[in-house]
Amino acid sequence: MEMKGAIFDMDGLLFDTENIYQETWNELAAENGVTLGADFVGDICGTSGAHMCRVIEKHYGVADGSIIMEECMKRVRQKLKVYVPKKPGAERIVKAFHDKGMRLAVASSSYPEQIESNLKLAGMREYFDAVVSGKEVEHGKPAPDIFLLAAERIGCTPETCYVFEDSENGIHAGKAAGCTAIMIPDVLAPSEEIKEIADGIYESLEAFTVEVLEKAE
Repeated sequence: MEMKGAIFDMDGLLFDTENIYQETWNELAAENGVTLGADFVGDICGTSGAHMCRVIEKHYGVADGSIIMEECMKRVRQKLKVYVPKKPGAERIVKAFHDKGMRLAVASSSYPEQIESNLKLAGMREYFDAVVSGKEVEHGKPAPDIFLLAAERIGCTPETCYVFEDSENGIHAGKAAGCTAIMIPDVLAPSEEIKEIADGIYESLEAFTVEVLEKAE
């Protein structure tokens, strides 16, 4: 089947921002007298909205996770106002798909204004036909909603779209949407389950470009 679209997660995939989020989660934990367990990163990565709030409530022991979630997003926005570090091969793969005439989208759990700000600051906004935030869908990752909406906005069927993700929640969402789900691990190595269900696992976006796109030319 000819692939016509590519949908990218943002944090930890296009941009090296996941560590900034983890640093901020830890700051907030310390301020609340909480020590986050080793499973927090895996639980929180790729989530948004009500799902993220439930993860926060579980790990921080609070009744309303939205307060900590909003504070985290606020602090991260401040940290990313000046510089957004790109992941290796991020701009190269996006430009390669764009030059092939494929339709491109970013589908991220971040707020819409943060997605737009990061893409513009990195000089990559022009390549994307659509931006979708987790705030726009009822169910966040691992539900497929965000990728289904992204595929719709770029005018492609899910079956003709790649999904690039760094989180297990994202891979589950991509597969549930019916897309070809490619994992580029960031802060966490893929579990045995993800190794089974992902359509491909590459050490970087650069590696995918070299091993798949360039070989196809």
